[in-house]
Amino acid sequence: MRNSAANGQPTDEREAAEQEATVQKTSLLALSRRSRRAEEHSGSSDSGVETAEFAVPTPEAGEADRSEEVQMTDDAAKRQGFKHWRRQRPFIGGVMAVLGGIELFFSGQLDLGNMQIQFGIEGLQATVVPITIVVLALLSIFRPAHHVFYGIIALVLAVYSLIGVNLGGFIIGMLLSTIGAILVVAWMGPRGPKESEGVRSR
Repeated sequence: MRNSAANGQPTDEREAAEQEATVQKTSLLALSRRSRRAEEHSGSSDSGVETAEFAVPTPEAGEADRSEEVQMTDDAAKRQGFKHWRRQRPFIGGVMAVLGGIELFFSGQLDLGNMQIQFGIEGLQATVVPITIVVLALLSIFRPAHHVFYGIIALVLAVYSLIGVNLGGFIIGMLLSTIGAILVVAWMGPRGPKESEGVRSR
């Protein structure tokens, strides 16, 4: 019995020593593999432990990626919201009429040194007509229910600017305002989503 017990103790110690040795070998192999992978990715010749630490992705980088994704989704949502808002009103025609009114206004306020270029009744038509066209265009954008009324008045004023405001802002302002007013009048109403249009067509 004593001999068996005496023989059992060294075998247990040997097994424990062998297990520790295998654990150390596996850990060294894992560290060497990590260091090789890190060197392949980074191309630097640092020590195995340091490159393994740097090769592991940090949670801060993941958080930055998530924040970028959230910003991208927010931007996409804003663009979709603006597209939907634009489709519900005569946006392009209103913008063109606004640009034409601005051009008419500044064409009536030209100063070349001591010479001021201004046709028509001085100061009145060159100021009132462009401002009225701009206001009507903005009303047609933000109050699209009465777009026909606003568009007709803006069209009349745009044509009249050929006589009253520096030949219609040297023709450019009159053309912009006229085309914008025609687009405002010809607008067919708000557009629904594409799915609802497909259901209606059926």
